[in-house]
Amino acid sequence: MSNPLSPHWGLDQIVADLRASREALHRTRHPQGIRELPSRHAIGGIVECLRAVMFPTHYGAPDLTDESVDYYVGHTLESTLRLLWEQVKRALRFLPEHADTPAPELETLAFEITRSFAAQLPSIRAMLVSDIRAAHAGDPAAQHITEILLCYPGVLAIMHHRLAHALHRLGVPLLARFINEIAHSATGIDIHPGAQIGPSFFIDHGTGVVIGETAVIGERVRLYQAVTLGAKSFPADADGALVKGHARHPIVEDDVVIYAGATILGRVTIGRGAVIGGNVWLTHSVAPGASVSQGSIREGDRGSEADARGRVRR
Repeated sequence: MSNPLSPHWGLDQIVADLRASREALHRTRHPQGIRELPSRHAIGGIVECLRAVMFPTHYGAPDLTDESVDYYVGHTLESTLRLLWEQVKRALRFLPEHADTPAPELETLAFEITRSFAAQLPSIRAMLVSDIRAAHAGDPAAQHITEILLCYPGVLAIMHHRLAHALHRLGVPLLARFINEIAHSATGIDIHPGAQIGPSFFIDHGTGVVIGETAVIGERVRLYQAVTLGAKSFPADADGALVKGHARHPIVEDDVVIYAGATILGRVTIGRGAVIGGNVWLTHSVAPGASVSQGSIREGDRGSEADARGRVRR
């Protein structure tokens, strides 16, 4: 006797409707029907291995010795770069200029990009060491370097960013964005891989920080949680489409401190050594050495470079 509750989902019609949506009505696939997509899972594993290559005693195998560490780094790097080479090759196909590039030529280009990226790893590590030292110097709660490397979300985010930025500059923006979003998911810190960030950068606490694509950040800059370096407006072309790559995010010069909840919008400049207080909203430039705090502007400050929601002290 058949079960009266035996399910009948109407799968034939659902499958047919989904095919119609995929292939005709709401197509999202690449025009050439590319099926070898880059893998976010693979990129996550690659980043973990790159972290281990740069900081093997913290992220690598637990039994490393002075005699074995170089072998571990070389072996891990060799296998990781082969995986990255494949992902670069897949990502390049999504660039308009490589839509019709022959497969052998694309493979060669992907190899050269991966090789150039690998050559940058020592300098990326040097930048990261400056970031770690900035965290140690800037946070009185930090006990030692190991704590910072293993526990601080700001350090994890900037580690991902420096790898992503290198790939972005080498012309692989899709993989760079994967790396950014992996860090974003893990930390709540959203740094576009196009952002230019100088050495000794420290994000304290970190959750909710947003740094836009064309932001430029100098040396020894410190941010706190929920800081936004964003765009004030989005220029469009004659057809109403947004103009891509337009410089629309802030420039933050050396030795600036931006406290929690501050929002800075547009292509404005925060001058060297300025201090931006918590919850300040800025859409205008700030002079070097200035201090901007929350509150209405005083009568004598009207016409200064601070937005009407900030108080300027010099």
